[in-house]
Amino acid sequence: MPPHLSADRPAGRPPGHGSVDALISQTRRLKGDVDAVRRDAHSDGTDPGERWQRALYDLALHQLNDLDEHLAQLRDGPPPVPHAVAEPEPGPAVRAEPGTPPSGSLLSRVGSAEWNLLTDEASWSGELYRILGRDPAAPALTLDELPSLVFDEDRPMLTAMVTDCLVDAKPIDGEFRVVRPDGSVRTVHMMGEPVLDVEGSTASMWAVLRDVSELRRHRRTVRETRDSLQRHRQQARTEHRFAVELQEAVLPTWRGSLQVPRRGRGALDVAARHLPSGTGTFLGGDWYDALELSDGETLLGVGDLTGHGVTVTSGMAMLLGAVRGMAMTGTRPAQLLSWLNQLLDATVQPALGSALCCRYRPATRTLEWAQAGHPAPLLFRDGTGCALTSPDGVLLGATPRATYGQAEVTLEPGDLLLLHTDGLVSAKSGPRSVNRLLDLAPRFGAARTAQDCMRTLVEEFGESGREDEACVLVARVTS
Repeated sequence: MPPHLSADRPAGRPPGHGSVDALISQTRRLKGDVDAVRRDAHSDGTDPGERWQRALYDLALHQLNDLDEHLAQLRDGPPPVPHAVAEPEPGPAVRAEPGTPPSGSLLSRVGSAEWNLLTDEASWSGELYRILGRDPAAPALTLDELPSLVFDEDRPMLTAMVTDCLVDAKPIDGEFRVVRPDGSVRTVHMMGEPVLDVEGSTASMWAVLRDVSELRRHRRTVRETRDSLQRHRQQARTEHRFAVELQEAVLPTWRGSLQVPRRGRGALDVAARHLPSGTGTFLGGDWYDALELSDGETLLGVGDLTGHGVTVTSGMAMLLGAVRGMAMTGTRPAQLLSWLNQLLDATVQPALGSALCCRYRPATRTLEWAQAGHPAPLLFRDGTGCALTSPDGVLLGATPRATYGQAEVTLEPGDLLLLHTDGLVSAKSGPRSVNRLLDLAPRFGAARTAQDCMRTLVEEFGESGREDEACVLVARVTS
């Protein structure tokens, strides 16, 4: 049905075909670009952020499709008015008229209606019958009958819009839900205005009704995925805060340098540091420890559990507690790692981990050590550095009854040991990263304390470019 024109609103000149065709071309290019980006955004549906992005892409494409069809209709002009045809004889099926818009197209989702208040007659377009699921052979519903299709909750809004239009000549612009005869529910956006007679009284009301069910479904999906993403982020922040607090509670509380043992010859000047990842968001199972044992020896160790999050940090806390407990009983490093491996294998949530466990005897300056899939200690002496030769040792949790080798080295006054987890240097750089550490030997030799050495390490490796968190421990033989 062609729209009515008010006396004070003349008809605008239709745009030229060339300008509309240009807009259509731009819209279609944009559709292609958006669809290409959407296809490239691989998602398995498990990440809330990816689900939200996918929903936004779908909504954008839906609206661009509608814009494309709007512009095409603007270019082609209003559809021809169909000739009146005799009422068809009842039959088993009704064929679609030639020129009927395809199901799901924009034109099939936009209908029009006019209600004559003088004759109480109603006129609906064929598209409106399809939108509301009504039989085209049935008479169009009057304004009094129209609310019977509408959800109970939405009827007062529809009644108020129609009343304001008829009584106060206010335009209609609102949405309501309708229940079709087959039980399906559609959301309809209605826009209309009154048609005045020569005396200024309302003679009729016309309206355009659009099925916006799919559009609302896409928007609802965007809203739901956005809410899910916000909940996921809030949960991640809460878990990260808890993991930080747990890590701070478990790792050694001393700051600066630690002297172990506190008395006697062969003491170690120890400094250690936890270095967060470049993003600061991934908190995992890296740990370090330096502990004076009851027999006068000293435990030195670093390690890492694979993964990130509260569960891994909790596992790290359990692991570190076990290391301290077994070391206090006099367990040597190789046996300690063997039992630690059995402990990880027996946990409810199996995990993999690496560890470097050292036991230092100050009376003889002897270091016993064992490793489980972990970088070897670096020894710096007289201005040069080297990696100690590693005994055999597989990752913790990899093999149920693994055995671990043990090595021993005698240290000299002024020697510096560097223990670190693999997050300190990039695994992609290979030996070059280890060489970067060994190249610090002259600076370590000039440092007066272990804390000075730690500052040098932080300057070189503590910047934001690191992919993973790391723990590093330096121990210097003072006498």
